[in-house]
Amino acid sequence: MNKNLLFYFSILLLSLSGISFAQTYQLTGNPINTTDWTVVPSATTSGDFIMLTDDVGNKSGAIKLNDPINLKYCDKWKVEFDFRINGNGIPGFGKGDGFAFWYLANPPVTSQQGSGLGVPQNAVGFMVGFDIYNNTTSAQMSKVHIAYGVVPNTTDTNNIEFFNTPGSSFHSADLNATQPFVGDTYKHVEVTSETDPANPANWIITVKMDGIIITSQSFAPSGGAATMTQGYFGFSASTGGASARNSIKNVKIYTDKVSILKSLITQSFCPNPTTGYGNVNLTDFNAQFVANPGNYTFKYYPQGSSTPIANPANYDFNTNTTVTVVIKDNAGVLCDNPDGKIQLNLAAFKANDKTLTECNNNKLGTATFNLNSANVTDVLGVTKKYYKTLNDLNSGTNEILYPDTYVSAPGTVYVKVTTPLGCTGTAKINLTFYPETQVKDATIQSCFIENNVLNGVFNLTTANVTSLTTAIIKKYYTTVANAVNDTNEINDPYQYTSTSTAVYAKVIDTNGCFAIAKINLVVLPPVKSSILKDKTICIENKTDLDAGPGFDEYLWSTGAKTSSIKDVSVGTYWVKLRTGNCITTQVVNVQPSPNPVIASIDIHNNTIMINVVGGKLPYQYSLDGIHWQTSNTFTGLARGEVKVFVKDFYNCSPIDVQITVPNLINAITPNGDNKNDFIDYSALAYKKNLIFTVYDRYGNKLYEANKIRNYTWDGRAYGKKIPSATYWYTISWNENDKNNTETKYSGWVLVKNME
Repeated sequence: MNKNLLFYFSILLLSLSGISFAQTYQLTGNPINTTDWTVVPSATTSGDFIMLTDDVGNKSGAIKLNDPINLKYCDKWKVEFDFRINGNGIPGFGKGDGFAFWYLANPPVTSQQGSGLGVPQNAVGFMVGFDIYNNTTSAQMSKVHIAYGVVPNTTDTNNIEFFNTPGSSFHSADLNATQPFVGDTYKHVEVTSETDPANPANWIITVKMDGIIITSQSFAPSGGAATMTQGYFGFSASTGGASARNSIKNVKIYTDKVSILKSLITQSFCPNPTTGYGNVNLTDFNAQFVANPGNYTFKYYPQGSSTPIANPANYDFNTNTTVTVVIKDNAGVLCDNPDGKIQLNLAAFKANDKTLTECNNNKLGTATFNLNSANVTDVLGVTKKYYKTLNDLNSGTNEILYPDTYVSAPGTVYVKVTTPLGCTGTAKINLTFYPETQVKDATIQSCFIENNVLNGVFNLTTANVTSLTTAIIKKYYTTVANAVNDTNEINDPYQYTSTSTAVYAKVIDTNGCFAIAKINLVVLPPVKSSILKDKTICIENKTDLDAGPGFDEYLWSTGAKTSSIKDVSVGTYWVKLRTGNCITTQVVNVQPSPNPVIASIDIHNNTIMINVVGGKLPYQYSLDGIHWQTSNTFTGLARGEVKVFVKDFYNCSPIDVQITVPNLINAITPNGDNKNDFIDYSALAYKKNLIFTVYDRYGNKLYEANKIRNYTWDGRAYGKKIPSATYWYTISWNENDKNNTETKYSGWVLVKNME
């Protein structure tokens, strides 16, 4: 067994700081746990220990790990156990007994003879025997035997006690006087080893019992042990004519390897055009094997070679080569890990064609491509140059200077890749677009806002602008420019107030590409009845209101739900007219007709003219309220009280006014004979604002008779008689009606002043 063989049987035990970095194979517990172990007859378990043999003559027993362990790359090992040899055995009958710890290529499967401590015949491997019977002198003893080679173990004279191969064997002095093996108390054994720096093929093995060194020296594997690749750990014991009870417990064997992240790393290299060799820094791969390479020691071996690579940072190779990586944990006593492999392939450099795909946002027709993102090679440290055409690449002209932000339509560019060794390769990079984001223009409608009929409230998210159904994002903007630049986004697309106009939806798909769709916003205006109009009626009358057909629903302020309502009086009404989902409230007024007003009445002799204002033309006039005429003039009236009636277009109850047609006096002779000496209209004094005024032929005012002058005139002006002549006069007053109708009577009088 070579030096590396032994370590993996051992401990990957404790680090120098005392922290355990290895999982151990153990025989511990109470009852003792034999999982992963095989008990060979006639060994048995009992409480917290394995009893390899009972105190019976000519018996053997063993226990071994189920699986073989490869110790090739171990450079340290350690095993610990406790043993006890006790019982009533009687020495001196020509048979020896004791027990052994071993790492063997051929462990026992049946009982072995007594003198061989249960070790199988022709055992190959490493053995440590604890022998209590001297087969030469037939005497009791306590000796430690070490054999590192092949032990025949077929007779009493060729077992481990008699294995004497220089450099590969050891036999201690008899320890009966100082450290006897037999007794009821367990004894603690530690077996450790490490590579002999003076001879790396050897191990320095140290055996301690209860802390006292039994031996510590260099051992060389001999015979078949020098070529072992794996073996089984175990313990065995035997009795002969002299018997004893051989027991072990608290067994710990440390065998873990360094855990690595991956077992194989493959890298291709192009040969140096001058030398034909590839060159690699093997230490660059360390971080791919373990997370913290600074905590480990690495050695590199060409596969099949036991000589490490002298300069791994600058390793040349001229053919495909596999390198074995041995990784050692500097902080713990662990077996090295030889499972790491670096596969170095030597091949002409080749760059790989790649495709880059970007968004044709809003059908712009071009996109910005990062040409450096095309992984045309995994080789580290390469340089790349990009060209629009292969001719440009071959001639080295028109290089693309900003490959990270290359704006292009779909097409092709070419890249020239140069490795650190000077190898070159050419690859084509196809520039493509993702499928266009599918959008379509849409129109959505909203009912008008009742107090702001030019506006509506829209839920923009209801616009069917795309056939995409999953994993999309929609944003809304007032202009295309805002949508493209992601500025001034509409914050609340669910309650967007707007006139009839257009907004824009930006639809972003799963590739991050977008397109913009137009959303036409249509405010549905109020739809009113064209036949429902304000009405004017006589205040004492009633009328019907009709909104007409064509609406989906009606609701009047009266509670009626029909298209029309009947017998309504003067007042204000409304009707809610539903068209589709929109409701228009239409207000209609039923107004009282304005009454005409008799503004004034002109009386000339026995003719009256009625002057009317207000109301609605045409007017009708009557003196009895029965017979009506369209003329405002009545002639041939008798003197005295007359009632005049007037009504207008609405034919409502007429208005009337009581007027007086005064007696006409056309001549006076103010000569003092008490006959026709004056004009007297005092009979009209009951009229309001009565005034009697006289004018000459030129319209000059000569006299005004009022209440003070008792509405009379005696033919004088300014205290003097006036010349005989014809004079004009007027009498005006206001009738005693609610409108104070102004009445004016005019006439002439002949004055004859006689001396």
